[in-house]
Amino acid sequence: MSTPYVMRPARLDDYDALMAMAVESGPGFTSLPVDEQIIRGRLEKSVASFAGQIEQLEYGKYLMMLENTETGEVGGCSAVKAGTGIDAPFFNYRIITLAQASLAADRRFDMDALVLTNEFVGFTEVGTLFVREGHRGNGIGRLTAQSRYLLMATQPDRFGDMVLAELRGVVDKDGQTPFWEHLGRHFFRMDFTEADYLSATTNNQFILDLMPKYPVYVDLLPPEAREVIGRCHADGVGAMKLLEWEGFRFERVVDIFDGGPMVVAQRELIRTIREARTVTLEAGEATGQTGLVARCDLENYRATQFDGALHGEDRLITSPEILDRLQLKSGEQARIWLRT
Repeated sequence: MSTPYVMRPARLDDYDALMAMAVESGPGFTSLPVDEQIIRGRLEKSVASFAGQIEQLEYGKYLMMLENTETGEVGGCSAVKAGTGIDAPFFNYRIITLAQASLAADRRFDMDALVLTNEFVGFTEVGTLFVREGHRGNGIGRLTAQSRYLLMATQPDRFGDMVLAELRGVVDKDGQTPFWEHLGRHFFRMDFTEADYLSATTNNQFILDLMPKYPVYVDLLPPEAREVIGRCHADGVGAMKLLEWEGFRFERVVDIFDGGPMVVAQRELIRTIREARTVTLEAGEATGQTGLVARCDLENYRATQFDGALHGEDRLITSPEILDRLQLKSGEQARIWLRT
């Protein structure tokens, strides 16, 4: 069933709504820090990216807002960062397995260790997915998430061949995380919230300066820390399931602060991109099929849910309201993903 929501490029006047979401998202949501300068900077960078004013494509950052077209209220957001590790290192822990064996002691076992890496350079990152309470349900989470992949399909040359998603780890409402308390705090001598803020607001040189230079044996960590390695925040379970449905897989790489999982996929194999098709829109009353529909151009990109009927392979009949949300007319093309 269609809802009145549309995903559209962020505007400078979205500042108040975006700042409100930064507050609501809580501790550990690094991509939305409660910082006026950063929030305004991200809006400006996104506006420039959608307008094609970024000379180096890998520096593009595309922030989208979920808008209720009936009320004008902003109910969420999501984003695509064209390239990670380009303007600042993107440090993580890779979990490696070390085989231990001794004939003399008649022992053979494996041990996991954490090794600092910066291996996702040039990967496109999808993230900043947040839907406010009161706007959830009825497929809104899917619209907010899948619109990012339909966006990448508009101009694939602006994005990397590999796509990454970072999920928030186990962090409580007070900003405490077992992984940080039993590991990171010993090396950084600061609270998790301060380290998380520095990560969002600096070039991350402090991580290289202070992180351990040698592998950290997982078995030496307390159970509380071991148990959360690779686990996502309770609020991120739904997002994790959507990512796995798209084809993302956990690659034994975790965040250095909260231990949250990193998942990756090849761009062209992401389910929404793989199953999407280009059609010609026609206004009319038709039902029988539902899904997502998006504009084919990046600068004026918009995506929404639809009810309609596919005629043949390349003609979609849907209501005039859907075309209005996309700011398209009958006879123009759009990209659709059909729900099966």
